[in-house]
Amino acid sequence: MSNLNETAAAFRVHIAFFGRRNAGKSSLVNAFTGQSLSVVSPVKGTTTDPVSKAMELQPLGPVQIIDTPGMDDRGELGALRVAQAKKVLDKTDLAIVVTDATEPVSEADLALLSLLRERQIPYLLVRNKIDLPNALPRNSGEICVSALTGEGVGELRSLAAQTAKPRQSEGHLVGDLLNPGDGVVLVVPIDKAAPKGRLILPQQQTIRDILDAGACALVCRDTELTETLSRLAQPPKLVITDSQVFGKVNAIVPPEIPLTSFSILMARFKGNLCQAVAGAAVADTLKDGDKVLIAEGCTHHRQCEDIGTVKLPGWLRRHTGSEPEFHFVSGGDFPENLEPYKLVIHCGGCMLTPTHMATRYQTCKSQNVPITNYGILIAHLNGILNRTLSVFHKEMG
Repeated sequence: MSNLNETAAAFRVHIAFFGRRNAGKSSLVNAFTGQSLSVVSPVKGTTTDPVSKAMELQPLGPVQIIDTPGMDDRGELGALRVAQAKKVLDKTDLAIVVTDATEPVSEADLALLSLLRERQIPYLLVRNKIDLPNALPRNSGEICVSALTGEGVGELRSLAAQTAKPRQSEGHLVGDLLNPGDGVVLVVPIDKAAPKGRLILPQQQTIRDILDAGACALVCRDTELTETLSRLAQPPKLVITDSQVFGKVNAIVPPEIPLTSFSILMARFKGNLCQAVAGAAVADTLKDGDKVLIAEGCTHHRQCEDIGTVKLPGWLRRHTGSEPEFHFVSGGDFPENLEPYKLVIHCGGCMLTPTHMATRYQTCKSQNVPITNYGILIAHLNGILNRTLSVFHKEMG
């Protein structure tokens, strides 16, 4: 069982509470978590922005609980709140739809249930406020709770743990490709973009996955790679590099040693590898004025040589000899309408859940907009994409 403090947010199951204003969502979230996570009030629309909290939900493990604004909010500001609530759907693994037991299920509730079914998001329909004297009669099979008295909340926790899919079943970054005792060299450049005193999340996760497989991880900078390889008694099973130094590392690592990148491993882990590989070829066709969306799943301070806003646009201009029009989004922002774009280029998505990444890739697919991944595109631009995918030959067909 994973420990809460050891599990990154992207690896937690995301359980979100939805419903109309004053259905008691926030009170139920507080009862569900056993903490005063959300502000509660009889005033409609008290929850104005999504609020999240990590907790352990046994026997499921670490989860992220999200409280959302009312789906029936009104006015110009209310429409913005509803839009924020709908964005939460992109990363929701299990939706808990809260209704008011004193009122019939509303049109807003039915519309939300329809949207959840359309997007194939598992959900539980919950009637709150059953302690009130004017609560409507219970129907067989309904999940009835009282956030005030705690009645039914324990049952709801159990049902949520049974219904949500454990994140552990998502697979490996690289461990399933290794045997105990295999050696893996990880190339980690230390430049202006490298965080002080730590490794970035994909590097940490890859090291842990290698160790869990009983293999050995050897980490070096690109500046020491040649010496590192020369000192090994036998060649490594695999070399994994930061995508930004693909060209340099490809020239150093002998062709018989498999080579890939952290970003490509993330595409595989999130289930986006084949779609991202197909999208990379579109970069060759970019022309002047073509709109390209570059999306990052996290927000961070931009360095002068930032990969998303500086390096990738520069490499694409040189590769195509054209001047595409680049647009940039980060964090939770991602356009609903992608049709203006010739290509979407996404980061590895280490800070986004597999559900969130799958939603973004599916949005591109449904609108016939190609999407690729930072590492896959950089390998393509360097003419080494086939080499970087050779380790995945079985799943790539």
